[in-house]
Amino acid sequence: MNSERDSETTFEEDSQPNDEVVPYSDDETEDELEDQGPAVEPEQNRVNREAEEQREPPRKDCTWQVKANDRSFHEQPHFMNTKFFCIKESKYANNAIKTYKYNAFSFLPMNLFEQFKRAANFYFLILLILQAIPQISTLAWYTTLFPLLVVLGITAMKDLVDDVARHKMDNEINNRTCEVIKDGRFKVTKWKEIQVGDIIRLKKNDFIPADILLLSSSEPNSLCYVETAELDGETNLKFKMALEITHQYLQRENALTTFDGFIECEEPNNRLDKFTGTLFWRNTSFPLDADKILLRGCVIRNTDFCHGMVIFAGADTKIMKNSGKTRFKRTKIDYLMNYMVYTIFVVLILVSAGLAIGHAYWEAQIGNNSWYLYDGEDYTPSYRGFLNFWGYIIILNTMVPISLYVSVEVIRLGQSYFINWDLQITTTLNEQLGQIHYIFSDKTGTLTQNIMTFKKCCINGQIYGDHRDASQNNHSKIEPVDFSWNMFADGKLAFYDHYLIEQIHSGKESEVRQFFFLLAVCHTVMVDRIDGQLNYQAASPDEGALVSAARNFGFAFLARTQNTITISELGTERTYDVLAILDFNSDRKRMSIIVRTPEGNIRLYCKGADTVIYERLHQMSPTKQETQDALDIFASETLRTLCLCYKEIEEKEYEEWNKKFMAASIASTNRDEALDKVYEEIEKDLILLGATAIEDKLQDGVPETISKLAKADIKIWVLTGDKKETAENIGFACELLTEDTTICYGEDINALLHTRMENQRNRGGVYAKFAPPVHEPFFPSCENRALIITGSWLNEILLEKKTKRSKILKLKFPRTEEERRMRTQSKRRLEARKEQRQKNFVDLACECSAVICCRVTPKQKAMVVDLVKRYKKAITLAIGDGANDVNMIKTAHIGVGISGQEGMQAVMSSDYSFAQFRYLQRLLLVHGRWSYIRMCKFLRYFFYKNFAFTLVHFWYSFFNGYSAQTAYEDWFITLYNVLYSSLPVLLMGLLDQDVSDKLSLRFPGLYVVGQRDLLFNYKKFFVSLVHGILTSMILFFIPLGAYLQTVGQDGEAPSDYQSFAVTIASALIITVNFQIGLDTSYWTFVNAFSIFGSIALYFGIMFDFHSAGIHVLFPSAFQFTGTASNALRQPYIWLTIILTVAVCLLPVVAIRFLSMTIWPSESDKCPSLKAKHVPKAAFLQNSKFMASLA
Repeated sequence: MNSERDSETTFEEDSQPNDEVVPYSDDETEDELEDQGPAVEPEQNRVNREAEEQREPPRKDCTWQVKANDRSFHEQPHFMNTKFFCIKESKYANNAIKTYKYNAFSFLPMNLFEQFKRAANFYFLILLILQAIPQISTLAWYTTLFPLLVVLGITAMKDLVDDVARHKMDNEINNRTCEVIKDGRFKVTKWKEIQVGDIIRLKKNDFIPADILLLSSSEPNSLCYVETAELDGETNLKFKMALEITHQYLQRENALTTFDGFIECEEPNNRLDKFTGTLFWRNTSFPLDADKILLRGCVIRNTDFCHGMVIFAGADTKIMKNSGKTRFKRTKIDYLMNYMVYTIFVVLILVSAGLAIGHAYWEAQIGNNSWYLYDGEDYTPSYRGFLNFWGYIIILNTMVPISLYVSVEVIRLGQSYFINWDLQITTTLNEQLGQIHYIFSDKTGTLTQNIMTFKKCCINGQIYGDHRDASQNNHSKIEPVDFSWNMFADGKLAFYDHYLIEQIHSGKESEVRQFFFLLAVCHTVMVDRIDGQLNYQAASPDEGALVSAARNFGFAFLARTQNTITISELGTERTYDVLAILDFNSDRKRMSIIVRTPEGNIRLYCKGADTVIYERLHQMSPTKQETQDALDIFASETLRTLCLCYKEIEEKEYEEWNKKFMAASIASTNRDEALDKVYEEIEKDLILLGATAIEDKLQDGVPETISKLAKADIKIWVLTGDKKETAENIGFACELLTEDTTICYGEDINALLHTRMENQRNRGGVYAKFAPPVHEPFFPSCENRALIITGSWLNEILLEKKTKRSKILKLKFPRTEEERRMRTQSKRRLEARKEQRQKNFVDLACECSAVICCRVTPKQKAMVVDLVKRYKKAITLAIGDGANDVNMIKTAHIGVGISGQEGMQAVMSSDYSFAQFRYLQRLLLVHGRWSYIRMCKFLRYFFYKNFAFTLVHFWYSFFNGYSAQTAYEDWFITLYNVLYSSLPVLLMGLLDQDVSDKLSLRFPGLYVVGQRDLLFNYKKFFVSLVHGILTSMILFFIPLGAYLQTVGQDGEAPSDYQSFAVTIASALIITVNFQIGLDTSYWTFVNAFSIFGSIALYFGIMFDFHSAGIHVLFPSAFQFTGTASNALRQPYIWLTIILTVAVCLLPVVAIRFLSMTIWPSESDKCPSLKAKHVPKAAFLQNSKFMASLA
């Protein structure tokens, strides 16, 4: 066993999870977690490794080559790619963009091709072809062509409007102009003519036409301010800075004309925040990073002009690389609807086959023996049955609703407009909003406001921020600190600890001034002056709050250049040389800056998360425990914390480190990893100064919203990167947790899951696939429990911990078959154990009323959502406001973006967006519920009316020798779904409400019908099918019985085929339109007009089509001349129609009355709901309509 275990990749089991540590980076690999200790490498492994290294030389990261002012360079043969056969094109894209799909010649064929890829459209195209075969079809070709053209036309018009808009946008963008060096000087050039390597000049407020390297600008040190709103939604300005050498030598036009720099960089990609490259010029290489690149889509601000060199153009730019296709989300009802359409296909084939067999039998018994039925064709009965099979496929084709998908899209579009008018939202997943089981929410900016306020701090172990005077005496009521002594104070900070101001002024503790100096110097904030006042532009609200706090306490950040930063220290202006900036990123969780003081001393200042800072402190650093205690206090008050520290650096130490830093900066491979390694060397033995605490308040209405969603049986999980104590206290603040809640933590859950796994193994093993599932609850059902788990414990429990390789390296080449089999079995056992463990965790977590996951990474957020989707088959919704929530938002069935302080990445990746969390209750409990009910009613009625219409042919076939003759006039079949029955059902799908919006919010329990799929499922589908079958029987057999052996009042027999068809059609139209009246809960004038208007439209068109005038014009197409006027003047016919309609509808009225009385729905159970809260006029309208039907 030992040898097998040593030879495999094993889980780390030698360390307990740390609640304070954010798990490994999402991008970390197994290789980065290998043991660094010495290991003895077997000889064979060494040979294998050396052979592989010789076979695969190290890949060079920077393979994109750009030469300035030399277009011919990029047209060399080795830069050409074969596009089609011998046609070649340059790998460098031109700058014209193309987002449209069609042109004038390709629109019709391409659009039709795309539409006929849909199964329903292709099915009706095949039907149309079959109808052109005389031996098969008894139905006119236009009965299928007209509805198909309507459906294709509506879709094509929508696609055309969208594509015309894209054409206009492309033309507008491609024809914008900027100045490009041509023939030795700047000339105005269209964007589409720009090429890689061109030198361009941009002016203030210009859009950037391509991804360019900043060479110089009008600002000091060639700074350039850009707005990235179109790129990431953030409106705050960011600054870019040119290389010092290009700033120095490339300011004038003649210098730019002769510039011949050569750039090697990464291939085009979609990473907006990363760039790796090197500029070769004047026999020297210079490192390039994202801070020197201006991206297409940004706008030049506060900079008179700048010059740049095009690196990526057109489709190669990062913004275009990010415009890939978004995964299309489909609702649960979509999938169910598709399966039901497939079911209808099967029913259609079976019914057609049965009737075809009947026709073959009838032909053999009767048809061949009846000379008057001879049609001149000597076909066998079986062949005639085969032809009739296709004939019935055509006749009964309306069982498959051609207009269903278009109608659904129209309803969703209309519902989206209604939601948009209410909440500024537009999408097509509306009915899925009425079926949500689980909500996964970010904390910062989603539950909270993400507007940061400096509240407290800990300096040298002393906590500041309480209400106390300058003598350290606490007061319950005290005036806020007066900052009028500070000329740079912004007057926005409310701070009540006068003792801190006393400490700053006295200077008794140097750490206090050092603390605020660090806040003023260690950041990436930009500053400009508006009307003489300092205006800060921060990349994050946290950083802005800290720099503003330092400003108010007397340490104001005034200006920065490429190599310096200027600070006002209690009124004294001092400038510091910036030697290096060690950037913040999600892996490092910290930022550092190295500066040289005016006195010549070198210092490193660092701020970051407490977990990463404490790992790097000097062993003798003072006040570590006191600061940790303060951090715990701040976390219990739901404040966000950062630790501050510094380090004195010797000149010699800095020079040695700077050489490594410069070498890593220009590395052509693995530059980020090399820089991180160099950063680690200098960021150690730090001295702790203290910690900051900033407040992020809850948004308005969060507790009320969570309470209502809980009453709707929606469970809310909070996924955040904050500390456990902060997350727990936010849980209490938003009433997700209460005093009665029993909280379980990671270690408790781990023990429970371990016990459950042992029990499952003892019952037959985790791997016994055929053992019957046994559902055992983890907790007693009566208890209110919540789960709080950290990212480290999450990885431990889900067996997602990063794996490390064993000290004995694995062989590269295949081993024996037995070893390969053992390895495969072992891997399967591990995967099965992991899957069972994850399923158990989901079962356990779903028994809790609330779940809070803290210290989790973006990847873990998405993983938790995916686990619930996978094992609970539940509809999920994820809501967040930042870039770290994008993965979670895309993973959930429905993603909601909060447009807040962290840019628009979450909004741009979401299905819905709004400004505050509290709008979620209206989105789900009102619009989601309405949309679900409307869509379910629409689908049930749509299937019913099509079954009632189509199956009349089925009953008629028993009386016409199964000959596939139609029971209706051809034009009635053509217009039934398009005109006679379409508008009322569409309006019901758009406007119907079972209760008002106020009642929907007042009774959240009404929401459960969507979660339980009560209104549309296979049971409801078969109810609609049976209802349609019974209606079709009544529609056929009552008129049939009435027509047998009858004489009209004029002495003539009305029982001809055409009069019979008119009677059935008239009864059908009245029945299905009155039926939707019974299904309508919320009556408006529009609904009533559509119902009675559809009936009137039917009679109007029928009388026109049966007139002599239209028969004279089109004798072959209109053959029911005079039928309507002759038949409908007979009172007997009207009595037949009225009887048929009454028999169809009265049982429905009776059944619904009984069901409301005996089996009331959730809305029926609400006391006095209709009488008290439904608008009186609407209630009276509904009552009168019901009375008129009775």
